[in-house]
Amino acid sequence: MSGDEARDALVGLSPPADLGDPESCRERWARARWSVLAEPGDGIAGLAIRHLGAFGALESALRHDEPPGVLELSVRDWRRACARWRPRQDDHSYALERARRVGVRLIVPGDAAWPERADDLGIHAPVALWTRGVTDSLAMPGAAVALVGARAATAYGVQVAGELAGDLSASGVTIVSGAAVGIDAAAHRACLAVDGRTVAVLAGGVDTAYPSGHAGLLTAVSSRGAVVSEVPCGTAPTKWRFLQRNRLIAALSDATVVIEAGWRSGSLNTAGHASALGRALGAVPGPVTSAASSGCHRILREYDGRCITSADDVREMLGWSNDSACAAESARDGHTDDATRVLDALSTRTPRDVVEIARRSGVASEEVSAWLGLLSLDGRAVSGERGWRRAGR
Repeated sequence: MSGDEARDALVGLSPPADLGDPESCRERWARARWSVLAEPGDGIAGLAIRHLGAFGALESALRHDEPPGVLELSVRDWRRACARWRPRQDDHSYALERARRVGVRLIVPGDAAWPERADDLGIHAPVALWTRGVTDSLAMPGAAVALVGARAATAYGVQVAGELAGDLSASGVTIVSGAAVGIDAAAHRACLAVDGRTVAVLAGGVDTAYPSGHAGLLTAVSSRGAVVSEVPCGTAPTKWRFLQRNRLIAALSDATVVIEAGWRSGSLNTAGHASALGRALGAVPGPVTSAASSGCHRILREYDGRCITSADDVREMLGWSNDSACAAESARDGHTDDATRVLDALSTRTPRDVVEIARRSGVASEEVSAWLGLLSLDGRAVSGERGWRRAGR
């Protein structure tokens, strides 16, 4: 596949400005094919793309029965992966044409619309995303919060989901959810009611509403935000893809709040991914007699989740309350102190080392270390193997 051929295949799927360089067109085309070949979160595909590039990995996967040495994989693991991928090697033409016909856009890492939060998934990150709507909303600055929960939601859960989504949206937070019946739909609708920005992450192709009764809802979501999926158009949602979809919901958000969930709810899967990614995690408590809230209580007890009773609790979990307090104190003092500068240089999701924090804050490295120690004592900063980040609470 030459660069010109790849560009021709992508016309209508990406803006012309993204199709100028032949080599980047080949990579983009290869990522589109990978989204057809590999299921979401396929770590071997991700590893191959990381080391060989999407096009080089594609050629190796379709032509060679032994893994390139740089991958450090066993022949058995590579051949098993190829056996998963190769039956789909001719399916891409249909997927690309269907996406083009319904106006779906393909975005890949490096695009202005690419959500960098997704890269935190490492080799399990999406190879590409298929989107409808205001695609740039995926990469817009500002906080994003996932509101998820049970399909069999109670009136209490629907009310809480609506109140949280509406209040947070009105303050500029992007609401991320899965467009399922119950809590997800309530969150999306409340966000739309206040003209907020929302993102719906699907387990199947974005060309087909699931459930079918949510076609109108997804059209409305695409008018204010984005409908997004890792799998190409024409792909049916399956139980496995719903579970993989949950990791993307968690990755696209700075915090995840579970509003209602049973003891074995899929929302706990989303909560687990959020916790593994170092994202802030909260849950709404319910009656102790309600099976619909038993999963939320489990998150509070076993996942160290934050108890959420209002949108203010979510904003505090995002660190907004700390920012407001620091700003007010600075205004009274007439200056911005070094502690505020160090705190502002921290990210809630990406660990940073002392040198990077010093560069961002303009505070000397030795003073940064001292301030980080103090900030950790009062719970506003936490350290890990990869560096420092702002605490979620």
